[in-house]
Amino acid sequence: MKTADTATTVGKINPDVLAFTEGKDPVLDLALAEVDCLGTAAHVTMLSHMDFRPVLFTETQRVAVIRALRDIIDEVRRGVFTITAADQDVHLAVERRLTERLGDLGKKVHTCRSRNDQVAVDIRLHVRNELNALSEEVADLAEALLAFGETYRKIPLVGRTHLQPAMPSSVGMWASAYAEMLLDDGYLLEAAAKVNNLCPLGSAAGYGVPLPIDRQLTSDLLAFDRPHHNVFYASCARGKDEAVLLAACAQIMLSLSRLAEDLILFSMPEFRYFTLPRDLCTGSSIMPQKYNPDVLELIRGKAALLLGQSTAANVILKAMPGGYNRDLQDTKELYMEGLRVTRTSLRIMKLMAENLKVNPEACRAAFAEPGVFATDRALELVAGGMPFRDAYHQVRDHLEDLRGMDPDEVIAKKTHLGGTNGIDFAALRGRAEAFRAQAAAAQARVDAAFASLMNV
Repeated sequence: MKTADTATTVGKINPDVLAFTEGKDPVLDLALAEVDCLGTAAHVTMLSHMDFRPVLFTETQRVAVIRALRDIIDEVRRGVFTITAADQDVHLAVERRLTERLGDLGKKVHTCRSRNDQVAVDIRLHVRNELNALSEEVADLAEALLAFGETYRKIPLVGRTHLQPAMPSSVGMWASAYAEMLLDDGYLLEAAAKVNNLCPLGSAAGYGVPLPIDRQLTSDLLAFDRPHHNVFYASCARGKDEAVLLAACAQIMLSLSRLAEDLILFSMPEFRYFTLPRDLCTGSSIMPQKYNPDVLELIRGKAALLLGQSTAANVILKAMPGGYNRDLQDTKELYMEGLRVTRTSLRIMKLMAENLKVNPEACRAAFAEPGVFATDRALELVAGGMPFRDAYHQVRDHLEDLRGMDPDEVIAKKTHLGGTNGIDFAALRGRAEAFRAQAAAAQARVDAAFASLMNV
């Protein structure tokens, strides 16, 4: 049987083995092509500064490599860059293009590195960009929910526990609660960004190299916080980084799933508190009247899938020995799909929040059942001097006496921090704005560093 063997293919490989081991890399790695070029640019720049004789890369050679890498990035952006089966992955595809353009100079770029640290740095560069964009999208949705909540902040809404009427709430409290939940999920994104922003490049196969490379310089050129200190740990951190990211995404998707479920329930004809935007709903092939909340149902389903992806990433790592192992290849698709789903879901939910309508009459009509006022009335009796447990029993035994209570008046009385009339929308908006600004500033630092690195 024939074996695959090209200028950049590593070894002679049975084609069935090649197909099995490459998996989806030729497709997935296209998303890493641009950052692979940036990692190579930093690596070659570091080699050109290395105090070693003979010089591995002269300044003229470094500039030539950078110029060729810029051209490859242009090919990526125009959609004409390809990764062949013989390439196996993006790393050898970029090396192939460099060798085609630069000859022997292209063959030198892999000095002092392995595909192990290449893919590790590529993933971290890709994740960093995605995390910055994801953070801004979390802020966007939080702000959309806050705008919706503030617009309808005085509309009473039956608060529920166990899905049963519990106490008077408001549309403002409901919407701002989910906004605050997402902003707290943002802390997990910040933690994931901190774990991610370490540079593994120069760890090579996980055991370093016998030449005086400057790993701090490489890290600085790529705008990382710092390099991993221990090169073996740099190798072992592959997969763990993706698992941490997926854990943060899973929490965001859990928040979106609960929000989606509320919207599905509250837009039902039996509730009719909200009306979903028709252009965000789908129809039926047989029932002309249907407007289905398919996107919300899909968000619930995708939250479940993302929880599975997060679990899968951890299980892949669970019994893995130290050092690089090919199992790690499968964490790439998990994190890429998890990021895609989370970002798409945030954007869809933002459209929903921006176009959602409230039906005030339906919201107030839901207070016809007097029991929803029971706790508020019991506390009124307490304020008049009655012990709480006595008030509790008195109200429970005379629920019909509560029929005249006004939900607007009840929610207006709760002025304490976070109550129905104590929501600090300005403070929550400030958190969202600060979160967005932090992500934008982080991306600006990265863009500036790459512009300098690539001489553009």
